[in-house]
Amino acid sequence: MKTIEHWINGTATPAGSTRTAQVYDPATGRPQSHVLLAESSDVDTAVAAAAKAFESWGNSSLSQRTKVMFAFRELLVKHEDELARIISSEHGKVIDDARGEIVRGREVVEYACGIADALKGGFSDQVSRDVDVHSFRQPLGVVAGITPFNFPIMVPSWMHPIAIATGNTFVLKPSERVPSASRLVAELYAEAGLPDGVFNVVNGDKVTVDALLDHPGIAAVSFVGSTPIAKYVHERGTATGKRVQALGGAKNHAVVLPDADLEYAANHLTAAAFGSAGQRCMAISIGVAVGAAGDKLVEILKRKAGEVKVGPGHEDGNDMGPVITQAAQERVADAVTTGAEQGATVVVDGRSLKVEGHEEGFFVGPSLLDHVTAEMDAYRQEIFGPVLGIIRVDTVDEAIALINANPYGNGTAIFTAGGEAARKFQREVKVGMIGVNVPIPVPMSYYSFGGWKDSLIGDSPIHGPEGVHFYTRAKVVTTRWPHTGAHTAAFTFPTSS
Repeated sequence: MKTIEHWINGTATPAGSTRTAQVYDPATGRPQSHVLLAESSDVDTAVAAAAKAFESWGNSSLSQRTKVMFAFRELLVKHEDELARIISSEHGKVIDDARGEIVRGREVVEYACGIADALKGGFSDQVSRDVDVHSFRQPLGVVAGITPFNFPIMVPSWMHPIAIATGNTFVLKPSERVPSASRLVAELYAEAGLPDGVFNVVNGDKVTVDALLDHPGIAAVSFVGSTPIAKYVHERGTATGKRVQALGGAKNHAVVLPDADLEYAANHLTAAAFGSAGQRCMAISIGVAVGAAGDKLVEILKRKAGEVKVGPGHEDGNDMGPVITQAAQERVADAVTTGAEQGATVVVDGRSLKVEGHEEGFFVGPSLLDHVTAEMDAYRQEIFGPVLGIIRVDTVDEAIALINANPYGNGTAIFTAGGEAARKFQREVKVGMIGVNVPIPVPMSYYSFGGWKDSLIGDSPIHGPEGVHFYTRAKVVTTRWPHTGAHTAAFTFPTSS
């Protein structure tokens, strides 16, 4: 089996140790490669290369940076099929889903192509007699990204294009379960003309994460993953004086009102719950059926769940691939079992699904649980798999109260034909990203991505304008050009008189 190395200072780089992890093909359940796991010394090497590159890249022109981003964007288009197949082979998601995440990641690169506009400063003339004030933003230096397995291209692309376009250098630690896409991204950056050392990849585990969080040469860390780890990253990173973006987990609700087109709503709930085998931080895992919508909605969802075709991600016609590991497969099955034991009705049971020819693969079918309550584990825990629970309430007010009481606040949606209910919902619900008849409301790249409550630790959303602010710091300059011979100075605090 091949061994996937780090990418440091513009070249493939072996590790300072011999520690490795196996990278599996989830569809077969068998390992397909090894990935090197970085030690602290490898992180030191990457940071040193990035710090050296920052000396010139931090002073590069906006034209140079955007030229690289335009070229990188075209290479992502050219290599889309190759990237999609790499993602599918290591993650398990179907090819079309992999292409979708590449497109959404590429949108952030496109935003970075216009970084000159986002970095415009301000100017105020004559704030005091013969005094002007102007502001501008400068890069931080070396910054790092720690990313999850579920979006090997999209989530890192929420980070590195903005960081690099604003003049920083970047060290990426992708999930060791899906390392190959990041390696190809590094090669594409090099082909696009990015100088050596500006973008680096160190593969690894907790040892690598801690080394990044503790390293004095790293100014900021961006993280996406589970809430417990997000809290850990935020606490440890900020303790060493770093800026930290830490996006955590989710339990996303979709509220369906009786006036909604139930066929339309069920179709979108099915895709949002079972697409990518439910391994999305924006997946819908709870449907909230309001009033008379309940029985009919569950009936349609049962039919549509039975129509989902499960199989290897690289085969045409499949809607859903396997989950990432055997442990994830077992966790999903246990969640359905526990739901039944705690009183939920198992309408569709995916625990026993086997895919012919791939019996050892990490497959589990779509599962639908009805009559879930807020006290059940199926509601309280982030399952991160193809399980959709249905809670029944009488009114939209009860639905809003249910969502607001949940500790997560990443994304939510409402399906309705009524503007009054939709407006009430979007104003009163305590969630960061909201869809109206849109089940997965991931913002476009020129807005920022970030939830509320335990879905975002700290106060820094990702990409878009908030990303630009995160990766830069402001300077404000007050200027006077005195007339010849004017030497008078005041000993009082300066004012705008």
